[in-house]
Amino acid sequence: MVTFCTLHAAQRLNLFVSKSVDLKTVMLFGILNGISIGFLNLSLGFNSIGFYQMTKLAIIPFTVLLETIFLKKQFSSKIKLSLSLLLVGVGIASITDLQLNFVGTILSLLAIITTCVGQILTNTIQKKLNVSSTQLLYQSAPFQAAILFVSGPLVDQMLTKQNVFAYKYSPVVLAFIILSCLIAVSVNFSTFLVIGKTSPVTYQVLGHLKTCLVLGFGYTLLHDPFTGRNILGILIAVFGMGLYSYFCTEENKKKQLASDLPLASQVKDKDSLPLLAGKNVGNQNEENHETKKLSKDSVI
Repeated sequence: MVTFCTLHAAQRLNLFVSKSVDLKTVMLFGILNGISIGFLNLSLGFNSIGFYQMTKLAIIPFTVLLETIFLKKQFSSKIKLSLSLLLVGVGIASITDLQLNFVGTILSLLAIITTCVGQILTNTIQKKLNVSSTQLLYQSAPFQAAILFVSGPLVDQMLTKQNVFAYKYSPVVLAFIILSCLIAVSVNFSTFLVIGKTSPVTYQVLGHLKTCLVLGFGYTLLHDPFTGRNILGILIAVFGMGLYSYFCTEENKKKQLASDLPLASQVKDKDSLPLLAGKNVGNQNEENHETKKLSKDSVI
């Protein structure tokens, strides 16, 4: 809700232009994103940290699978190789324990499905409906906030046996809540922007880069325990990210060249047509001149 209020204030200040989107589409999209956030938090609550990290790693291959099946998007073997290296590296660096339980596994599967579908729709809706990331976030934020406001306290009470509204909020707690809300605005905005401008897979790659940075900063600044396994995993992950960026850049250049070739050939054809037409006209004039000359000679 803070995100919506912030964007509404920005819209009133003419920082961006609001664009109406089909109500059913944006409502289902907002509710799906809210459910995705809920399942991710439940997955973290019912599973160990290691299994939760495994859940986040599974989002990339599942996204690739969904885009290949339903959107007919092709991922080259080079891209798949770089993503595999990235996932292996992050797994080595961050996954320490895997404690499985039935409820946690089901929640993780639901979190993966809803997150992948939500991020794919974030990219697809922006492109098909020709709306910006800010416009889509502004339209969908109220529905996302509504589903979380209704379901959040109920789920929290089921898990913790405590009522969130009965908690005594001190000024310090309120200050941190407000701070987290302000940070959430920038997170939501950057999420929609990155997914809309790039792709859901690229967004997930950036998310794993964040994981590597958190591990690195924890070691250098907070002196968290760090092993050779962590270092090896981070190096493999960063290498995979570098390969992914390089291969994506090369493929985009090839697509750009392929799209420019037909335009260049059309321009070339247009430029050559008048010259050919001019030559034909010149030849026809010469033939007419010779015909007239022969007719005059025959008369004489």
